[in-house]
Amino acid sequence: MVATPRLALAYEEHGPATARPVVLLHGFPYSPRSYDQVVPLLVERGLRVIVPYLRGFGPTRFHHPQALRSGEQAVLGTDLIDLVEALGLNQPVVAGYDWGGRAACVAAAVRPELFRGLVTGGGYNLFGPPATEPLAPEMEHVLWYQYYLHTERGRAMLEANRRGFCRLLWRLWSPLWRFTEETFAQSAEAFDCPDFVDVVLHSYRHRSGLVAGDPSLRDLATRLERDQPRIAVPAIALYGGAGAFPMAPPDRDERFVAQWEARALPGIGHNLPQEAPEAVAAAILSLI
Repeated sequence: MVATPRLALAYEEHGPATARPVVLLHGFPYSPRSYDQVVPLLVERGLRVIVPYLRGFGPTRFHHPQALRSGEQAVLGTDLIDLVEALGLNQPVVAGYDWGGRAACVAAAVRPELFRGLVTGGGYNLFGPPATEPLAPEMEHVLWYQYYLHTERGRAMLEANRRGFCRLLWRLWSPLWRFTEETFAQSAEAFDCPDFVDVVLHSYRHRSGLVAGDPSLRDLATRLERDQPRIAVPAIALYGGAGAFPMAPPDRDERFVAQWEARALPGIGHNLPQEAPEAVAAAILSLI
């Protein structure tokens, strides 16, 4: 555990304490178990590997009972910055996907001097202002879970059957990945955090402009949405080619202004590190 300004933040650590650091960030609805096959590939290369539990997951807890259980992008990025500073990490390479990729992109955009490199699932992960116009029907269909979590019926589902709901998302988002019930259960332990429901609901409701964010981070949240700041950290973007969010790598992304590379992962769904651990480790080592 490490104390940051907002959290008692739980993390797993591997490798020599004096080695070059790497931080690996999971997404929703996943856990540090996503990186279990990535970690040994990095440790055998002599690296120090930090794998935190994001707010709302596992043993990570808020310091104050009355604190807003925010899941917005500004607070996820701030949590990462706080972790790096609290542990005194010297320019780690940071890798993440889904919520973890968003945290990594936010932190790299606003504090580039803290990081040696960035591996991001799906490329640039910062959100602009809440969308007011509908997307194509095919994309609206994919986003059903977000709209569902806007409702109190969605809250009731997440409170009563969070494992069933999250297992369904695993299947929909990674249809070619044949994970076992044991594999899912190992990650699902992190969903038993007492803050899980509130943080998840806030994340998706805030994204749609339905609830207010953390008032202490209002300026940062406005900057992220309005300015969509560029990322001046060497970066590799990984694009899974299968699942509910298939992505083809672009030839170039002008929002990355340092060294940048895109890599396609055919047949890989949303949970990049657990489905393609060698490719994720290889991207990290490229930046080391």
